[in-house]
Amino acid sequence: MRDVDHPFKAEMEAVRQIILSASPKISERIKWNAPSFYYKEDLGAFNPRATEYAHLILLFPGGAGMQADGGLLEGEHKDRREVKFHGMDEVSAKKPALEKLIKRWVALRDR
Repeated sequence: MRDVDHPFKAEMEAVRQIILSASPKISERIKWNAPSFYYKEDLGAFNPRATEYAHLILLFPGGAGMQADGGLLEGEHKDRREVKFHGMDEVSAKKPALEKLIKRWVALRDR
């Protein structure tokens, strides 16, 4: 993250910590010039081109089990959803739902 130049870098770092602390099984790497997360397969990555918010793209092959997210996820794509964070207040507000979602995603990979 030290080399990331983004107006929402603090929000990205906070979300990064939420994801990594949600499960010790999740690993991180740099992909597309931004932090990317995976466990057995890609979980998601930040979109560094979005500069009006911290934009996290989460991958859900088949979308199984990811419909009931409490309104956290946006987008109607076949294999992914998006979460947008416009400030630290949104990061704090969305943290419980994001943690729950990440744990559910990992559990589905362990089936």
